[in-house]
Amino acid sequence: MSANPRSAIVAGAGIGGLAAAIALAERGIDVLVCERRSEFPEEGAGIQIGPNGSRILRDLGVAKFLETKVAHPDALSVRDGATGRELTQLPLGSWIAERHGAPYWTAHRRDLHVALRARAEAEPRITISRGTGIVSFENRGDGIRATAANGETFDATLLVAADGLWSGLREQFGGSRKTDLIPVGKTAFRSVVPAENLPPELVPNAVHIWLSPGAHVVHYPVNGGQDIALVVIADDVARVEGWDSPIVADVVKAKVGTFAKPLRALVNSADNWRNWSLYRMQQLAHWTSGRAALLGDAAHPVLPFLAQGAVMALEDAITLANAISARDGDIEPALGEYERARHARVAKVAEASERNGRIYHMKGASALARNTAMRMAPPARVMSGFDWLYGWKP
Repeated sequence: MSANPRSAIVAGAGIGGLAAAIALAERGIDVLVCERRSEFPEEGAGIQIGPNGSRILRDLGVAKFLETKVAHPDALSVRDGATGRELTQLPLGSWIAERHGAPYWTAHRRDLHVALRARAEAEPRITISRGTGIVSFENRGDGIRATAANGETFDATLLVAADGLWSGLREQFGGSRKTDLIPVGKTAFRSVVPAENLPPELVPNAVHIWLSPGAHVVHYPVNGGQDIALVVIADDVARVEGWDSPIVADVVKAKVGTFAKPLRALVNSADNWRNWSLYRMQQLAHWTSGRAALLGDAAHPVLPFLAQGAVMALEDAITLANAISARDGDIEPALGEYERARHARVAKVAEASERNGRIYHMKGASALARNTAMRMAPPARVMSGFDWLYGWKP
């Protein structure tokens, strides 16, 4: 790829990288997506996509590749982990779709990635190069040169570093190395089971959150309601690099030993578990360097207590593309606008996510007060408190 006025390299073909490629291509920019893996994995588990994310997927033309695979949960059922008692049932479904003009979806992460790839592969301006990991870049006046692990170089006018939490490019932005990531002391264990495994006493078409000291469990329908994605997040000293390592089922069963019988039955029905150690990162001073910009988890990993990590990458992608379009390809000022537009938003989401994690894992008197407050608060009013989150528009 030569350095012409309308070209970009995207390092990483994950959710954020593919969304950025599509958004840039729609604005007349030729995009080379470089993915270090030679094949895309079929593993993964569930993902929740709030209206702020589904709106972007619709606008990018991805929704048509995904709509038959998603589920549309009617409610969010919050339960006390030990007793199984429902503390509150918050409205999703038509309520949230009408309020924000876009639906709340739950899906298998694999299906979202397949839909993004299908949309990208249908776009003539996008080329995806597998087995091509970008390891460094160099700003060169009116262009940028990216170098792959095999020594191959690519020239363009913009580089988007969307290579995830374990980014190899972040250090060139003055950011942390992989070894600088800070373990949270918790692990997410993920699996998918058939929908028929859901105990009959639980709400069938809902997101469920079970709260317990030091742990919580989330499950919701995926694959159009045919399956259920399970996520157990618990205190754990393991430090696993990556997000898709296998783990024996007995380890996960032990983590939910104090939960109510219906939840234990659901967890015990799953055999194929993957685990993902949770990490946080010091906030970066800058997400940009000349004609290069970090995006998604490479710039700002968000803990998964608000189900917004992937959606933040989608928001980044559309904001970046809009900034470049508004500046008519004047890259460096556009990247500065992108960074300023996203810093405060992502910081607020990250803070809210960490706060949710503390609330979910309360114990003793704090947990009792939390449960009482949840039972007494009007559900619609609780959900309207998230208008700032779900109502975001590009």
